[in-house]
Amino acid sequence: MNIDNTQSQMRKGVLEFCILSIIKQGEAYPSDIIEKMKEAKLDILEGTLYPLLTRLKNAELLTYRWVESSSGPPRKYFSMTEKGEGFYKELEATWNELANAVHQLTQNNTSFKSIT
Repeated sequence: MNIDNTQSQMRKGVLEFCILSIIKQGEAYPSDIIEKMKEAKLDILEGTLYPLLTRLKNAELLTYRWVESSSGPPRKYFSMTEKGEGFYKELEATWNELANAVHQLTQNNTSFKSIT
């Protein structure tokens, strides 16, 4: 079994929640999202982020506005919609349940004894 693949799948499972968490803090430019993800040791490529942002926007969870830039083309800043806020609250509750369950199971991992 390939550990890299398993680790990648675990990260993908929380990617949407993490991106929404960043945007929930305030308007976000995609390169800022990538930077914050890297700081948290959750690397994400533009080729992964942009389609995800588009999907979230099409689901009406995000909106965006264009801002003129003095150093190049206009920038697209994303923010959460009211529908996105509700969706985020549901994800947050699910995350808390999962994190607590995993913590409980892994915390007790040392108490499991082999019967052989």
